[in-house]
Amino acid sequence: MSFRFITKSIHAYLIDYPVAIVLIAAPFGLKLGLSGPVAMWLSVVVGVAALLLAALTDHPTGLVRIIPYRLHLWVDRAVGVVFVIAPFAFKFAGVDAWYYWVLAAAVLLTTSVFNASEEPVATRSGLDARAAG
Repeated sequence: MSFRFITKSIHAYLIDYPVAIVLIAAPFGLKLGLSGPVAMWLSVVVGVAALLLAALTDHPTGLVRIIPYRLHLWVDRAVGVVFVIAPFAFKFAGVDAWYYWVLAAAVLLTTSVFNASEEPVATRSGLDARAAG
């Protein structure tokens, strides 16, 4: 059984836009920013950027499909790394820090561990067979 179940369509329909909205709204609901304003506004800015990234990505919900999905995933992963580092770099504490660490774990798991390959399995195995033969 594969853990890689998040396809391009699942990512597009169920992750991109909802996560962007959460990134924009959650800091206000959770009252982030006790460690400083960056703790609140980093999430909001990344949420707005995530909306733009989703709208510009070549996937089913992209509005202007100019960014390859593969690049989109690498941008998501970079955001995950930023979210790991931000609490240390900006001295976030308490909920401010945990918010970013939980998001980092979710982003990195979603885009790396659970992300399905874009290639159909039959095509990939056919290429392997031709390369071996």
